[in-house]
Order: sequence, then C-alpha cells, then structure tokens
Amino acid sequence: MNQVWGSKVPLYFETEQSQLVLGDSFKILTKMKPESVDMIFADPPYFLSNDGITCQGGKMVSVNKGSWDKLSESGTGVEEKHKFNRKWIKLCRKVLKPNGTIWISGTLHNIYSIGMALEQEGFKIINNITWQKTNPPPNLACRCFTHSTETILWAQKNDKKSRHFFDYQKMKEMNGGKQMKDVWTGALTKPSEKTEGKHPTQKPEYLLEKIVLASTEEGQVILDPFCGSGTTGVEAVRFGRKFIGIDVSEEYLEISKRRLEKVANDK
Repeated sequence: MNQVWGSKVPLYFETEQSQLVLGDSFKILTKMKPESVDMIFADPPYFLSNDGITCQGGKMVSVNKGSWDKLSESGTGVEEKHKFNRKWIKLCRKVLKPNGTIWISGTLHNIYSIGMALEQEGFKIINNITWQKTNPPPNLACRCFTHSTETILWAQKNDKKSRHFFDYQKMKEMNGGKQMKDVWTGALTKPSEKTEGKHPTQKPEYLLEKIVLASTEEGQVILDPFCGSGTTGVEAVRFGRKFIGIDVSEEYLEISKRRLEKVANDK
C-alpha cells in the first residue's frame, strides 16, 4: 500500500493487507497522496467528556473518555468544534478518490456540525443512517428521553462526475431479500469483540461489516483516521479489502494490532 503515501511515514504495524500509523491525523493525512483511498470511515471525537455521569454494566461511571474527547478550556465550544470538524474533513476529501465515499458516525453532540462541515467542504450526503441500539445505557437523570441512537452520515464528493459504488444486491441479500432501509437496529459491542482490550467508543463489528460491504469492492483501500480499537480494519481485512488506520493513542493501536493479527490468522 505504499502507493498511498506521498512521503515516508513510520508505520506502527504493517501486513500485506493493513497498516497502522501512530500520530496526529491532521499531520499524517497531509503525507498521503491525493485521491489515493477508496473509502473512509471516521468515528471522530463526540466531545462528550464534560465530567457528567452515565451507566455502564449497572454502575454509575464518568462519561469522560479521554483528553482527545475534550474541547480546550479556552475554546468557544461550538466554533471550536466546527473548526475541528471542517479541518479533518477537508484533509479527508483530498485523499479520497473521485468516486470514493466517506462515512462518519456521531451523536447529537457533533453530528449537526459534521453534516454542515461535509457540505461546506464539498461533499454531498447520500444517506443519513440511524443506528438504533437495542440495549442503550439507562437514563439516570430521568429528565429526557433515553438516548438510544447514533447517526452515520454517508457522503460523496459533490461533483457531477462522481459515481459512488453501492452494492445494492448485497444489502438486499443481507436483509432477507428486501431493500435495506436507513434504520439499522442492533446491540452495543459484544464482550467477545473486546477480548484484546477495551475502547470507550468501540463500534460493533456488524455495523462496519455493512458499511464495508455496501460501499467497497475487494482489494480497495479503506482509511480510518481515528481508528481506535480497529473495528474498521477488522472488517476490511475479513472481507479482502486493504486498511490504513491512524490513531494518536499507542494503547489503542496495540488493541488494533492484536485484533488485526487475529482476524488475519482466522482467514
């Protein structure tokens, strides 16, 4: 996959199908060749870490995920968040092929900024996927409806020549012979998918399986600029795609590395 790199980058981990890079995505993305990847999945910071509480495994715990999920104390909140989103989305657009697509997940805390940033940076939204969780954390405050959904935006470059790939028949097959709708229902990440280590915002494998199979073909390159525990890479490798993951945390890249090694050995 050296064809995607415009300048030399020290790789944290590499196999024939996957590469992991330790570092700041804003810096790493500038080292990639323009129009070199076929699909991007991004699960960026939601900026949820506000010292509040939530419920996990029946216990009251802090909502704080880490320093990467916090806005600076001197920041202006909305403006800072939107500037962050526009910056990384702009960098992703440069490395995405003309017919490539980008998927971005989020909650009400960041998804509206992301939707606006996509349009401002030259993207056209194809679908607004609602992921309905069957087992969300209970509502401890009891002052609003229980939060049980996340949104995943799927977009392409806003260019008349862009022709995104969509495996309609595969999605129909996975949905029992019926057209797949834009509401996907399922449980949170299973414990069996966290045996190599835990990540606070790890996505379930079935979610990325649909995304990978819906919008890519075998041999194509998938990028995740905030790869965390590597679920995107696991599904990319499992289904014969190539994967590049970037993360600022060595702890999380170690989890990704172990998971990628495991799925490669299981093939």
